[in-house]
Amino acid sequence: MEEQKISKKELNDVFWRSQLIQMSHNYERMQSLGTLYCLKPILKKLYKDKSKEEKTIAMKRHLEFFNSHPVTIPFILGVTSAMEEKTEEDEKDSVISIKTSLMGPLAGIGDSLLNFTWMPICGSIGAAFAVQGNILGPILMFILVNALYIPIKYYGLNIGYSKGREILSSGEGKGLLDRLANMANVLGVIVAGGLIATTVKVSLGVQIAAGEKPLMLQEMLDKVMPNLLPLAITMICLYLLKKWNGKHAVAIIFSILIIAVVLSMAGILV
Repeated sequence: MEEQKISKKELNDVFWRSQLIQMSHNYERMQSLGTLYCLKPILKKLYKDKSKEEKTIAMKRHLEFFNSHPVTIPFILGVTSAMEEKTEEDEKDSVISIKTSLMGPLAGIGDSLLNFTWMPICGSIGAAFAVQGNILGPILMFILVNALYIPIKYYGLNIGYSKGREILSSGEGKGLLDRLANMANVLGVIVAGGLIATTVKVSLGVQIAAGEKPLMLQEMLDKVMPNLLPLAITMICLYLLKKWNGKHAVAIIFSILIIAVVLSMAGILV
C-alpha cells in the first residue's frame, strides 16, 4: 500500500479547525473560506515540497462554492483529505466533484436528524429547567447537544479519511467514487427541485376580464405547469450567478427584493 502522508496530527488539526467553519460564512460562496481553513493543515503537509504556484492552485480549488451541515462536514473533509493525498495533479477535478456532490445529501441528513430532531429534544429538556429559573437549563442543553455533535465530527472525519483511502487504494476505487458522485448529484437535483417548489413563492394577482367571471392568470399558469414562475425565477438567478461567477450574489438578492416590492405595490404580485 502507498505510504500514508497524512498523520493523526493533521487530522486532529482539521477536527479542531472544523469547530470554526461557520465563522466566515458568506452569501457568495457560503462555507468555502471555512473549508479551506480546515483543510490547510492537510494541504500544507501534502504540498510541503511543492512550488508556490502549485500551493496557490491547491488552495484556490477549495474556494469554490461549498455549503453543508456543520456537523456532517468533517466526514466530507476526511474524504477530501484522502482524495487530495491519493490523486495526481491532473485528477484534482475529481476531488472537488466528490466534495460538492456530498454536501447536499449530508446537509439533508444533518438538518433532518440533528436540527429538527436532536436539537429540539435538547432544547425542550433545557427549557424545562429554564422556565423554573434554573441556570442548569442552558448548560444542560449545551452539554447534550455537544455530547452528540462532537463524536459525530471526530469519528466522521476519521472514518471519512480511512474509508476514502481504502476505496481509492482498491482497483475500482475511482470508478466507485465516480458512481457515488453521480448518485449524489441525482439526489441533489431532486432535493433542489423540491426546494424550488416549496420555498420559492411567486403568485400573480393579474386578472383578465372575460365575461362575468374574470380569468385569473395564476390559475391558468398552474394548469399549464404548476410552480412555473418559481422555476423561471430560480433559473434566471442561476444563469446570472454562473454568468458573473457568483460575484454579484448580494446585488441579485436585493434586486429581487426591490422588484418584488414594486410589483406587489402595483398589484401584479400578491
